[in-house]
Amino acid sequence: MLAIQNLTKTYANGVRALDGVSLDIPRGMFGLLGPNGAGKSSLMRTLATLQEADSGTATFDDGNGGTLDVLRDKDAVRRQLGYLPQDFGVYPKVSALDLLEHFAVLKGLTDRKQRRETVDGLLRQVNLWDVRKRKLGGFSGGMRQRFGIAQALLGNPRLVIVDEPTAGLDPEERNRFLNLLAEIGENVAVILSTHIVEDVTDLCPNMAIMNKGKVLLTGRPADAIAALEGRVWRKQVAKDALPEYEKNYLLLSTRLVGGVPTINVLSDERPEDGFEPVVPGLGDVYFQRLRQHAKAA
Repeated sequence: MLAIQNLTKTYANGVRALDGVSLDIPRGMFGLLGPNGAGKSSLMRTLATLQEADSGTATFDDGNGGTLDVLRDKDAVRRQLGYLPQDFGVYPKVSALDLLEHFAVLKGLTDRKQRRETVDGLLRQVNLWDVRKRKLGGFSGGMRQRFGIAQALLGNPRLVIVDEPTAGLDPEERNRFLNLLAEIGENVAVILSTHIVEDVTDLCPNMAIMNKGKVLLTGRPADAIAALEGRVWRKQVAKDALPEYEKNYLLLSTRLVGGVPTINVLSDERPEDGFEPVVPGLGDVYFQRLRQHAKAA
Protein backbone atom coordinates (compact mmCIF):
# COMPACT_ATOMS: atom_id res chain seq x y z
CA MET A 1 0.00 0.00 0.00
CA LEU A 2 1.04 3.59 -0.68
CA ALA A 3 0.50 5.83 2.35
CA ILE A 4 0.57 9.61 1.80
CA GLN A 5 0.44 12.00 4.74
CA ASN A 6 0.10 15.80 4.61
CA LEU A 7 2.00 16.36 1.36
CA THR A 8 2.41 20.03 0.48
CA LYS A 9 3.91 21.75 -2.54
CA THR A 10 3.99 25.44 -3.38
CA TYR A 11 5.57 26.58 -6.64
CA ALA A 12 7.75 29.64 -7.09
CA ASN A 13 4.81 31.59 -8.53
CA GLY A 14 2.91 31.14 -5.26
CA VAL A 15 0.50 28.45 -6.46
CA ARG A 16 -0.15 25.93 -3.67
CA ALA A 17 -0.50 22.80 -5.78
CA LEU A 18 -0.67 20.33 -2.87
CA ASP A 19 -2.29 21.44 0.36
CA GLY A 20 -2.00 18.76 3.04
CA VAL A 21 -2.81 15.77 0.81
CA SER A 22 -3.34 12.50 2.71
CA LEU A 23 -4.34 9.26 0.96
CA ASP A 24 -4.07 5.50 1.46
CA ILE A 25 -3.82 3.72 -1.90
CA PRO A 26 -4.12 -0.10 -1.89
CA ARG A 27 -3.39 -2.59 -4.64
CA GLY A 28 -5.80 -2.33 -7.56
CA MET A 29 -7.16 0.59 -9.54
CA PHE A 30 -7.33 3.89 -7.65
CA GLY A 31 -9.04 6.81 -9.37
CA LEU A 32 -7.87 10.37 -8.78
CA LEU A 33 -10.55 12.75 -10.02
CA GLY A 34 -10.33 16.49 -10.37
CA PRO A 35 -10.53 19.40 -12.81
CA ASN A 36 -7.53 21.03 -14.44
CA GLY A 37 -5.48 22.72 -11.73
CA ALA A 38 -6.68 20.35 -9.01
CA GLY A 39 -3.15 19.24 -8.16
CA LYS A 40 -3.39 15.76 -9.66
CA SER A 41 -0.36 16.08 -11.92
CA SER A 42 1.66 17.69 -9.13
CA LEU A 43 0.87 14.72 -6.91
CA MET A 44 1.75 12.27 -9.69
CA ARG A 45 5.09 13.97 -10.39
CA THR A 46 5.92 13.97 -6.69
CA LEU A 47 5.14 10.27 -6.32
CA ALA A 48 7.10 9.55 -9.50
CA THR A 49 10.17 11.22 -7.86
CA LEU A 50 10.25 13.95 -10.52
CA GLN A 51 9.82 16.86 -8.11
CA GLU A 52 10.30 17.56 -4.43
CA ALA A 53 7.52 18.07 -1.90
CA ASP A 54 7.84 20.92 0.59
CA SER A 55 6.67 18.75 3.49
CA GLY A 56 4.79 15.58 4.33
CA THR A 57 5.55 11.88 3.85
CA ALA A 58 4.85 9.11 1.36
CA THR A 59 5.78 5.49 2.04
CA PHE A 60 5.32 2.37 -0.08
CA ASP A 61 5.38 -1.33 0.81
CA ASP A 62 8.53 -2.71 -0.82
CA GLY A 63 7.12 -6.25 -1.16
CA ASN A 64 9.65 -7.71 1.28
CA GLY A 65 8.02 -6.72 4.53
CA GLY A 66 9.61 -3.28 4.63
CA THR A 67 8.71 0.18 3.42
CA LEU A 68 10.28 2.67 1.05
CA ASP A 69 10.37 6.40 1.68
CA VAL A 70 9.11 7.73 -1.65
CA LEU A 71 10.53 11.21 -1.02
CA ARG A 72 14.01 10.02 0.03
CA ASP A 73 14.67 6.53 -1.40
CA LYS A 74 14.21 7.71 -4.97
CA ASP A 75 16.40 5.18 -6.76
CA ALA A 76 14.73 2.27 -4.95
CA VAL A 77 11.27 3.71 -5.67
CA ARG A 78 12.06 4.08 -9.37
CA ARG A 79 12.88 0.38 -9.56
CA GLN A 80 9.36 -0.37 -8.28
CA LEU A 81 7.61 2.30 -10.34
CA GLY A 82 6.01 2.51 -13.77
CA TYR A 83 4.97 5.96 -14.97
CA LEU A 84 2.99 7.15 -17.98
CA PRO A 85 2.91 10.97 -17.92
CA GLN A 86 0.19 13.08 -19.51
CA ASP A 87 2.47 14.10 -22.37
CA PHE A 88 4.32 10.93 -23.32
CA GLY A 89 6.60 11.64 -26.26
CA VAL A 90 8.03 9.05 -28.62
CA TYR A 91 10.69 9.06 -31.33
CA PRO A 92 8.56 9.01 -34.50
CA LYS A 93 11.20 7.42 -36.75
CA VAL A 94 11.94 4.50 -34.39
CA SER A 95 9.96 1.26 -34.30
CA ALA A 96 8.04 0.17 -31.24
CA LEU A 97 10.30 -2.86 -30.86
CA ASP A 98 13.53 -0.88 -31.03
CA LEU A 99 12.42 1.86 -28.66
CA LEU A 100 11.05 -0.58 -26.09
CA GLU A 101 14.35 -2.48 -26.27
CA HIS A 102 16.14 0.83 -25.63
CA PHE A 103 13.93 1.59 -22.62
CA ALA A 104 14.55 -1.94 -21.32
CA VAL A 105 18.31 -1.37 -21.37
CA LEU A 106 17.85 1.89 -19.48
CA LYS A 107 15.72 0.00 -16.95
CA GLY A 108 18.63 -2.36 -16.29
CA LEU A 109 17.65 -5.38 -18.38
CA THR A 110 21.16 -6.08 -19.68
CA ASP A 111 20.82 -9.80 -20.47
CA ARG A 112 19.91 -9.90 -24.15
CA LYS A 113 17.75 -13.05 -24.03
CA GLN A 114 15.85 -11.96 -20.93
CA ARG A 115 15.38 -8.49 -22.39
CA ARG A 116 13.96 -9.83 -25.66
CA GLU A 117 11.58 -12.15 -23.81
CA THR A 118 10.39 -9.25 -21.65
CA VAL A 119 9.95 -6.86 -24.59
CA ASP A 120 8.15 -9.44 -26.72
CA GLY A 121 5.84 -10.32 -23.82
CA LEU A 122 4.94 -6.69 -23.18
CA LEU A 123 4.24 -5.97 -26.84
CA ARG A 124 1.87 -8.93 -26.89
CA GLN A 125 0.25 -7.84 -23.61
CA VAL A 126 -0.58 -4.39 -24.98
CA ASN A 127 -1.65 -5.83 -28.36
CA LEU A 128 1.11 -4.19 -30.39
CA TRP A 129 2.95 -7.34 -31.46
CA ASP A 130 1.65 -7.24 -35.03
CA VAL A 131 2.86 -3.63 -35.49
CA ARG A 132 6.07 -3.95 -33.48
CA LYS A 133 8.26 -3.03 -36.47
CA ARG A 134 6.16 -0.03 -37.49
CA LYS A 135 7.60 3.39 -36.79
CA LEU A 136 5.94 5.09 -33.82
CA GLY A 137 5.16 8.17 -35.89
CA GLY A 138 2.53 6.09 -37.69
CA PHE A 139 0.79 4.99 -34.50
CA SER A 140 -2.66 6.27 -33.51
CA GLY A 141 -3.10 8.04 -30.18
CA GLY A 142 -4.39 4.89 -28.52
CA MET A 143 -1.51 2.82 -29.87
CA ARG A 144 0.99 5.34 -28.50
CA GLN A 145 -0.70 5.18 -25.10
CA ARG A 146 -0.54 1.39 -25.12
CA PHE A 147 3.14 1.63 -26.00
CA GLY A 148 3.49 4.05 -23.08
CA ILE A 149 1.99 1.44 -20.76
CA ALA A 150 4.39 -1.19 -22.13
CA GLN A 151 7.39 0.98 -21.19
CA ALA A 152 5.81 1.70 -17.79
CA LEU A 153 5.57 -2.05 -17.11
CA LEU A 154 9.26 -2.74 -17.73
CA GLY A 155 10.89 -4.20 -14.64
CA ASN A 156 7.64 -5.56 -13.14
CA PRO A 157 6.70 -2.43 -11.16
CA ARG A 158 4.53 -2.70 -8.06
CA LEU A 159 3.16 0.84 -8.50
CA VAL A 160 1.95 2.19 -11.85
CA ILE A 161 0.98 5.85 -12.29
CA VAL A 162 -0.95 7.03 -15.35
CA ASP A 163 -1.79 10.71 -15.78
CA GLU A 164 -4.81 11.61 -17.98
CA PRO A 165 -4.20 8.57 -20.22
CA THR A 166 -7.45 8.64 -22.24
CA ALA A 167 -7.51 12.33 -23.20
CA GLY A 168 -7.94 12.60 -26.96
CA LEU A 169 -8.64 8.91 -27.58
CA ASP A 170 -11.64 7.84 -29.63
CA PRO A 171 -14.23 5.65 -27.82
CA GLU A 172 -12.88 2.34 -29.17
CA GLU A 173 -9.25 3.14 -28.29
CA ARG A 174 -10.34 4.45 -24.90
CA ASN A 175 -12.17 1.22 -24.08
CA ARG A 176 -9.23 -0.91 -25.22
CA PHE A 177 -6.83 1.12 -23.12
CA LEU A 178 -9.05 1.05 -20.02
CA ASN A 179 -9.47 -2.72 -20.29
CA LEU A 180 -5.68 -3.01 -20.37
CA LEU A 181 -5.38 -0.88 -17.24
CA ALA A 182 -7.98 -3.00 -15.46
CA GLU A 183 -5.98 -6.16 -16.21
CA ILE A 184 -2.80 -4.56 -14.87
CA GLY A 185 -4.66 -3.44 -11.74
CA GLU A 186 -5.41 -7.04 -10.81
CA ASN A 187 -1.81 -7.47 -9.67
CA VAL A 188 -0.36 -4.07 -8.76
CA ALA A 189 -1.41 -0.65 -7.48
CA VAL A 190 -2.46 1.57 -10.38
CA ILE A 191 -3.19 5.27 -9.84
CA LEU A 192 -5.40 6.64 -12.61
CA SER A 193 -5.36 10.43 -12.63
CA THR A 194 -8.19 11.83 -14.75
CA HIS A 195 -10.96 14.39 -15.08
CA ILE A 196 -13.24 11.86 -16.83
CA VAL A 197 -15.76 10.62 -14.28
CA GLU A 198 -16.81 7.56 -16.30
CA ASP A 199 -13.27 6.15 -16.25
CA VAL A 200 -13.33 6.04 -12.45
CA THR A 201 -16.93 4.77 -12.21
CA ASP A 202 -16.20 1.82 -14.49
CA LEU A 203 -12.75 0.81 -13.26
CA CYS A 204 -11.83 1.93 -9.77
CA PRO A 205 -12.85 0.22 -6.50
CA ASN A 206 -11.35 3.20 -4.63
CA MET A 207 -10.98 6.86 -5.49
CA ALA A 208 -10.34 10.41 -4.32
CA ILE A 209 -11.63 13.75 -5.55
CA MET A 210 -9.21 16.69 -5.51
CA ASN A 211 -9.55 20.40 -6.17
CA LYS A 212 -7.09 23.26 -5.73
CA GLY A 213 -4.57 21.03 -4.00
CA LYS A 214 -6.96 19.54 -1.43
CA VAL A 215 -8.56 16.11 -1.10
CA LEU A 216 -12.34 16.67 -0.97
CA LEU A 217 -13.44 13.03 -0.74
CA THR A 218 -11.90 9.58 -0.56
CA GLY A 219 -13.51 6.15 -0.51
CA ARG A 220 -15.48 3.78 -2.70
CA PRO A 221 -17.38 5.28 -5.66
CA ALA A 222 -20.42 3.11 -4.90
CA ASP A 223 -20.57 4.40 -1.31
CA ALA A 224 -20.30 8.03 -2.43
CA ILE A 225 -23.09 7.53 -4.97
CA ALA A 226 -25.29 5.77 -2.42
CA ALA A 227 -24.99 8.77 -0.08
CA LEU A 228 -26.86 10.86 -2.67
CA GLU A 229 -29.78 8.44 -3.16
CA GLY A 230 -33.07 10.35 -3.13
CA ARG A 231 -31.33 13.73 -3.06
CA VAL A 232 -30.75 14.52 -6.75
CA TRP A 233 -33.55 16.17 -8.75
CA ARG A 234 -33.84 17.17 -12.40
CA LYS A 235 -35.90 19.75 -14.26
CA GLN A 236 -35.94 21.59 -17.56
CA VAL A 237 -35.94 25.35 -17.00
CA ALA A 238 -35.88 28.54 -19.03
CA LYS A 239 -32.45 30.03 -19.73
CA ASP A 240 -33.30 33.30 -18.04
CA ALA A 241 -34.34 31.42 -14.87
CA LEU A 242 -30.93 29.78 -14.40
CA PRO A 243 -29.43 32.55 -12.19
CA GLU A 244 -32.35 32.21 -9.77
CA TYR A 245 -31.89 28.46 -9.46
CA GLU A 246 -28.15 28.93 -8.94
CA LYS A 247 -28.92 31.36 -6.16
CA ASN A 248 -31.55 29.25 -4.37
CA TYR A 249 -30.23 25.70 -4.76
CA LEU A 250 -27.03 23.69 -4.91
CA LEU A 251 -26.95 23.36 -8.69
CA LEU A 252 -24.88 20.29 -9.58
CA SER A 253 -24.89 20.51 -13.36
CA THR A 254 -26.56 22.13 -16.35
CA ARG A 255 -26.76 20.74 -19.87
CA LEU A 256 -28.80 21.58 -22.93
CA VAL A 257 -31.35 18.96 -24.01
CA GLY A 258 -33.00 19.92 -27.27
CA GLY A 259 -31.81 23.47 -26.72
CA VAL A 260 -33.46 23.71 -23.28
CA PRO A 261 -31.35 23.82 -20.07
CA THR A 262 -31.76 20.72 -17.90
CA ILE A 263 -30.48 21.09 -14.35
CA ASN A 264 -29.55 18.63 -11.62
CA VAL A 265 -30.10 19.98 -8.10
CA LEU A 266 -29.09 18.55 -4.73
CA SER A 267 -31.89 18.72 -2.17
CA ASP A 268 -33.15 16.53 0.67
CA GLU A 269 -36.71 17.01 -0.63
CA ARG A 270 -38.39 17.95 -3.90
CA PRO A 271 -37.27 21.54 -4.54
CA GLU A 272 -40.51 22.59 -6.28
CA ASP A 273 -43.14 21.33 -8.71
CA GLY A 274 -41.68 20.01 -11.93
CA PHE A 275 -38.58 18.45 -10.40
CA GLU A 276 -38.29 14.69 -10.81
CA PRO A 277 -35.97 12.40 -8.80
CA VAL A 278 -33.06 10.86 -10.71
CA VAL A 279 -30.69 8.04 -9.92
CA PRO A 280 -27.42 9.72 -8.89
CA GLY A 281 -24.08 8.94 -10.51
CA LEU A 282 -20.47 9.66 -9.72
CA GLY A 283 -20.76 12.84 -11.79
CA ASP A 284 -23.27 14.17 -9.26
CA VAL A 285 -20.90 13.30 -6.40
CA TYR A 286 -18.05 15.02 -8.23
CA PHE A 287 -19.96 18.25 -8.86
CA GLN A 288 -21.40 18.25 -5.32
CA ARG A 289 -17.91 18.25 -3.83
CA LEU A 290 -16.61 20.89 -6.24
CA ARG A 291 -19.60 23.20 -5.64
CA GLN A 292 -19.39 22.84 -1.87
CA HIS A 293 -15.66 23.48 -1.93
CA ALA A 294 -16.16 26.60 -4.04
CA LYS A 295 -18.80 27.92 -1.62
CA ALA A 296 -16.59 27.27 1.40
CA ALA A 297 -13.55 28.97 -0.16
